[in-house]
Amino acid sequence: MNDSDTLKVWHGQRLVGILRRNPVGYIGFRYDPGWMAGGGFAISRSLPPGGEEFAPAKGIAHRFFANLLPEGMVREHIVRDLKLPNTDFDLLRAIGGECAGALSILPVGRRPSEQHHYRPLAEQDLADLVNRRGQVYATGPVAQRPRLSLAGAQDKCPVLVRDDHCFLPLGEAPSSHILKFEVPDYRHVPVYETFTTHLAAAVGLPVVEIGLRAIGKTRYTLITRYDRLFDQRGEVVRLHQEDFCQAQGFGYEKKYQEHGGPAFAQCYRLLRDASSEPAIDLRHLLRWQIFNVLAGNSDGHAKNLSLLRLPNGDIRLAPFYDLVCTRAIQRIDYRLAFAIGGKRDPGLITKAHWDALAQECDVTSRFLWHLVKETATGLLENLAVVRESFEARFGACPALQRVEQIIAKQCRRLGQ
Repeated sequence: MNDSDTLKVWHGQRLVGILRRNPVGYIGFRYDPGWMAGGGFAISRSLPPGGEEFAPAKGIAHRFFANLLPEGMVREHIVRDLKLPNTDFDLLRAIGGECAGALSILPVGRRPSEQHHYRPLAEQDLADLVNRRGQVYATGPVAQRPRLSLAGAQDKCPVLVRDDHCFLPLGEAPSSHILKFEVPDYRHVPVYETFTTHLAAAVGLPVVEIGLRAIGKTRYTLITRYDRLFDQRGEVVRLHQEDFCQAQGFGYEKKYQEHGGPAFAQCYRLLRDASSEPAIDLRHLLRWQIFNVLAGNSDGHAKNLSLLRLPNGDIRLAPFYDLVCTRAIQRIDYRLAFAIGGKRDPGLITKAHWDALAQECDVTSRFLWHLVKETATGLLENLAVVRESFEARFGACPALQRVEQIIAKQCRRLGQ
């Protein structure tokens, strides 16, 4: 096996398995025998343990690992800055050291360093990073570049935060937080995401911790990673996770139901089978989808849901993230990522559509409709309160008026 076509997958200092690329570029995976013999776990529900290789031609391993990579323009920027062939394998080799979850993907001959190193970001460094929208590969010596891979289409950058100071991880050192930046032509996204997430927390949804920051007139968000913990020594510990596309064997290009991705009911059944506390997590998942409809988040797709492996081995639904009132943003598709009873236009969804979704998920219509009305009531009661608290903390945000109007109208329509 040629080393240039091989990568190793690590969990901490333990070898999980081997990736190999076939002549046409597809990626296969095989668990290392010592991983499973030593108490290792299946890294995905789509990759159950066994002695056989998940062959490249079958695509299942390729889809899991490609889901760790950035998408769209973010991917193109990295390929250009690092002068890489635009292939999943080459990107994993270049930036797979610090991914979502606990896996590190490294070239043959390298293993994760036991010593983690970080570069302090002075005020001007942070300002430059924000102005570049997190493009950490554009400048700096090659030897000091991080190995950061975060999936998604939005510009973001993992950092370590200690005592309110930011540090850029070097090599494959783990991060603790994520910086997310303004999107070209959509400058209010950081404000909308922070406000929408705070509103979700106010109505009882488990969400990531997020704050809004600014350098000059440029705003960005600082998000605490739910897949990271600090141990007793103050070191960052990675927690394993997989998103709902990875768990069901879908590629990132099928994160939307309309593009051939999973329906909400499929995600519901996945969580029912996987969660260590299904009664709690399934209720949260239903309320997440209800919240998306009521709060105008039409981009709640399968990659915005994840399974998180806790230190005790339990599998739980991860806190919700990427919550944005997208309906407040012009030129963005207002139709829902997950259909409700076959309907994707949130303005046309009725109780009959919720009843159909209840049947698909094998819950009673009365139970689901109660959650709809309860969530609508909670949002109406908390809209003004959350905005007042938000503006007291982050300053006046006139752009939130449109968000409030959209949410109030939808809640009144469905909450009656």
